[in-house]
Amino acid sequence: MEQPPGYFKPNRQQIEDALNRGIEDVLGKGIKLLLCGINPGLYTAAIGKHFGRPGNRFWPTLFHSGFTPRLFSPFEQHRLLELGIGITNLVNRATARADEVTDEELFEGGNILQKKVLKYKPHTVAVLGLTSFRDAFKQPKAKLGLQEMKIGTSHVWVLPNPSGLNAHFQIPQLAELFAQLKAFLPE
Repeated sequence: MEQPPGYFKPNRQQIEDALNRGIEDVLGKGIKLLLCGINPGLYTAAIGKHFGRPGNRFWPTLFHSGFTPRLFSPFEQHRLLELGIGITNLVNRATARADEVTDEELFEGGNILQKKVLKYKPHTVAVLGLTSFRDAFKQPKAKLGLQEMKIGTSHVWVLPNPSGLNAHFQIPQLAELFAQLKAFLPE
């Protein structure tokens, strides 16, 4: 398979050097959906592309749920803007595992996310990670799906984290939950 422009595979040292590094948001005016991960992993930070680690189920889930017309590569992340989709993270600090992010970082990340949502005004913001959402927004009883709370006029949705480390959900279940979100969005 031909690799997309900008593709590269980081070596072990580049991955190790990515610890604590952040990555750029994929944001623009007119987005209808803002997808929010927990924080970048080391591989993701090393390549500077969201959900970049091979085996991450984010990109296959977007395709199988109907958000993208074909399977995109992380190196095509800006193509999501053409579809009205943006990407950010609660915490913009790369770690080996999401559980290395502190509760304080998640709470501060929730505040930063609210500012981004108020600026870009997407129809919906979807946080990808139930426990992280609960910690970031002090919503201990939150469940997956549409939330009662809003940020400004934006609806808030919670979906499972698509990381390969989250064994509770496989691509078919993730795609079904993401498809529910897609059906909720305006055309």
